[in-house]
Amino acid sequence: MKMNVKTVGKTGITVSELAFGTMSFGSTADKAESEKMFHAAVEKGINFFDSANVYGNGQAELFLGEFIKKERQKYVVTSKVYWPTSEDPNGKGLSKKNIFKSLDDTLLRLGTDYLDFYFVHDFDHNTPMETTLEALDQLVKAGKILHPAVSNWSAWQIEKALGIQAKNGYSPFELMEPMYNLVKRQAEVELLPMAQAEKMGVISYSPLGGGLLTGKYGETKRPVSGRLVEDQRYAQRYGEKTNFKIAAEFTQFAKKLGVHPAPLAIAWVNYHQGITAPIIGARNMEQLAVSLEAVNFEMTEEFYQELSKLSPSPQPATDRGEILTGNWK
Repeated sequence: MKMNVKTVGKTGITVSELAFGTMSFGSTADKAESEKMFHAAVEKGINFFDSANVYGNGQAELFLGEFIKKERQKYVVTSKVYWPTSEDPNGKGLSKKNIFKSLDDTLLRLGTDYLDFYFVHDFDHNTPMETTLEALDQLVKAGKILHPAVSNWSAWQIEKALGIQAKNGYSPFELMEPMYNLVKRQAEVELLPMAQAEKMGVISYSPLGGGLLTGKYGETKRPVSGRLVEDQRYAQRYGEKTNFKIAAEFTQFAKKLGVHPAPLAIAWVNYHQGITAPIIGARNMEQLAVSLEAVNFEMTEEFYQELSKLSPSPQPATDRGEILTGNWK
């Protein structure tokens, strides 16, 4: 099947229905493997590439920059700022000083004079929101970024930011990047409805739950290697017993359909109307080839609802859940 395209919120920018995340570039994937994956993604129809200044300690941006340099305009490219990249005490957070320096470094590594979207990678409790938003607006006015974007903020923080941006005439956040998969569904409560109401684009990360939904895990089944085994962050994030039970049932559902669990997990995420593009990533060509099969699976409402029943829906934003159904007094 052909890769579908979507428009990112109100920007008019057209992107592939899958985004490719470059977190493995320069870390778990060397340059040769990274380049193979880049070209495989492009051949499949992907034009949307997500990066960050901390991926591979800057190597991800260097690799991606080299891969896109001949046809930069064809690609929609993102990067991020927040996490420390050096021992410099000012080399972290969302101060103007760090944002300006980090973007200049990112553009240099990518070999481009602009980013399509620039993400704040987390919330900075030490910098006034107004300062951060003013800095992003100045970067838009300077032509260094086309649109500000936001990752790992709560819905109230984003809404507050949108209010400040509107009040001051700043360029608003146009794209959001939350975690979202079958076992991590918190985004359904406020983030995705907010994005739909505000007409924001959404690229969600971890559609495979750090590998949990690839068929390698079950209630008593564990692989020898993998993120959930090797990385304490992922082990903590997905380590609850109920998640492995969901993974086992999900794998059985995929087996019944005759499809690999990974593309099914990605297709489930992509079916949500609030999602512009799930971010797929891979350590190697073998993993990438499996994930790319998501575009060949036709998710139906029936399959979507059956899969959704495998994991608990998150509680609503208020404790008056009956209001959502209209059955209230």
